[in-house]
Amino acid sequence: MGELVSVNVGRPTAIGTWRGRPAVSAIVKAPVTGPVRVAGVNLAGDDQADRRVHGGPDKAVYAYAREDEDWWADELGAAVPSGAFGENLTTSGVDCSNAVIGERWRVGSTLLEVCQPRVPCFKLGLRFGDPGMLKRFAQASRPGAYLRIVEEGELAAGDAVELLDRPGHGVTIRLVADAMLLDERLLARALDAPQLPDDLRDWIAERAE
Repeated sequence: MGELVSVNVGRPTAIGTWRGRPAVSAIVKAPVTGPVRVAGVNLAGDDQADRRVHGGPDKAVYAYAREDEDWWADELGAAVPSGAFGENLTTSGVDCSNAVIGERWRVGSTLLEVCQPRVPCFKLGLRFGDPGMLKRFAQASRPGAYLRIVEEGELAAGDAVELLDRPGHGVTIRLVADAMLLDERLLARALDAPQLPDDLRDWIAERAE
């Protein structure tokens, strides 16, 4: 499929204020060199500020395409470095947003499974200094992919991203994101992906009714 441009990690830090209160997030991530351990629900050196809505087994690793960051650089008229969207894996030659729910990637010695899109929150707006970024991100339909850790291991910048298996249902990360954020007529189609996380499946099923 492609390769890793960079592996990015970060710890929770203050990123501004929201409704008069300090906002803490680990969305600010920076590339690291050498092999990085991927185990449990995280990469070594990485964390999330609010585990109620970020992280966990179905949001253990976030991948975003360098090609999409280049698109954003043109759109925003400013440089967009790897890790700018809070992604752990910046890829090249991998269309993360068109990945099929449930497809599996071999990266280094890890095995990762695509499971859901990134849905933006106010912290993305703080990260880019633009509260309108949430709407722009949704409308751009370039959500990137959250991944489950199927087999723990290590990965590093320069590693190949190898597609091992792709389910036949054809439900992509982009379709699920568009169903949630742009077009509710797609909700029923999104349910054709059995590999969706249970909580997301329940939410989609309720909205589809």
